[in-house]
Amino acid sequence: MSPKWHLIVRQSKFRHVYGQSLKAEQSYDDIRVSKVTWDSSFCAVNPKFLAVIVESSGGGAFLVLPLSKTGRVDKNYPLVVGHSGPILDIDWCPHDDNVIASGSEDCTAMVWQIPDHSLIRPVTDPIVVLEGHSKRVGIISWHPTTRNILLSAGSDNLIIIWNVGTGEPLISMEDHPDLIYSISWNRNGSLFCTTCKDRRLRVCDPRKREVVAVSVQKAGYGHLESFHNGNIFTTGFTRMSQRELGLWDPTNFEEPIALLELDTSNGVLLPYYDADANMVYLCGKGDSSVRYFEITEEPPYVHYLNTFSSKEPQRGMGFMPKRGVDVTKCEIARLFKLHDKKCEVITMTVPRKSDLFQDDLYPDTAGPEPAMEPDEWLDGRDEDPILMSLRDGYIPPKSRELKVAKKNVLDSRPSTRRSMSTLETNSLPPQLLERLLEELQNLKATVLSQEKRICDLENKLSQYTNGTD
Repeated sequence: MSPKWHLIVRQSKFRHVYGQSLKAEQSYDDIRVSKVTWDSSFCAVNPKFLAVIVESSGGGAFLVLPLSKTGRVDKNYPLVVGHSGPILDIDWCPHDDNVIASGSEDCTAMVWQIPDHSLIRPVTDPIVVLEGHSKRVGIISWHPTTRNILLSAGSDNLIIIWNVGTGEPLISMEDHPDLIYSISWNRNGSLFCTTCKDRRLRVCDPRKREVVAVSVQKAGYGHLESFHNGNIFTTGFTRMSQRELGLWDPTNFEEPIALLELDTSNGVLLPYYDADANMVYLCGKGDSSVRYFEITEEPPYVHYLNTFSSKEPQRGMGFMPKRGVDVTKCEIARLFKLHDKKCEVITMTVPRKSDLFQDDLYPDTAGPEPAMEPDEWLDGRDEDPILMSLRDGYIPPKSRELKVAKKNVLDSRPSTRRSMSTLETNSLPPQLLERLLEELQNLKATVLSQEKRICDLENKLSQYTNGTD
């Protein structure tokens, strides 16, 4: 029987949003998705790449594919490897589509640079290794508006905020009495909120290094999203093991603004928030459906819209930033659903008859340019994301190399071949370095195209020789 809130639908441009799976040839097949027991999404996407945490012997690994590389993935396709334990969480940098961070059971976080083309060999050298946790690192989250600021949270109940440009820990917080389940920054990155095993919500001010608000009542909070109007959306379980949704005003944690019981399934609900449409997509681990809701300023605040269902249960989910959707098809969201051995692409579309750009569906959205530098944020400055128009779509720029400038090179680890070359290139003039990098990219592209041409010629030759036989 449908819950009562199923019937509460008001006039809305998102009322008829429908989900659709892309064709089988547009999915990614033969991916050995990690079987680690951890409540993370195991997947991260941006307008250039799909990244998936995979099964790996002798350490942790994740797969990175250019979005265009659909179909069957070669079992020998190179991976990103370097962690000595299973990887638990990955997150793409919002300000550089070629940079991704990972957290692992080996107690470290690592930051990686991914080349624009398909990987030819495994990526084994991270840009920087972040060491400061005494137990596994289960949560990784980039700051939404500041360059090179990364948050990590571990099973040591410790939160560390890093400047990955220097490899330094900037802020440490030990305010949680138990395991941290989930963390979400607010829109300008001045605060973040957390859920914890003690079943309380907390709002933290990292620069003051303090918890500024704690929920009064206990509940089974699992995951959360922070909204740009300051409210917090939570998913979790009641004492009777019912899954529930909550909407909270952090300035008044006495009672939730809205609290809805959903069902009795035991899969953790992962929420994904679309700030431009004020919509939330709920993806339950082990569910075969995605429910979506609209959040408004007036009661009942949380409006159920619809459910997209497919046959197989999901292991995890990736949510594309708005700049990666297809505006020519009125697509407002794109989700990457992980199965046991493949990744299926689901698009969410608003039906419109016109082929023109739909201004009301696509307000200016958060772009890839950071609004601040680390020092500005540390000094107390706050800035909203720098917005961009989607009228002409979004074309990702070429890779920009992230350099790590250690405060004291002598304190760093013994240099690998890669880090030595980085030190040497740091002394080159920026214009020359940029030209060399561009020539290197062009050379790689030429080699790849020649390899393909040679392969095509060899195939034609074998067909010819077989024919003459």
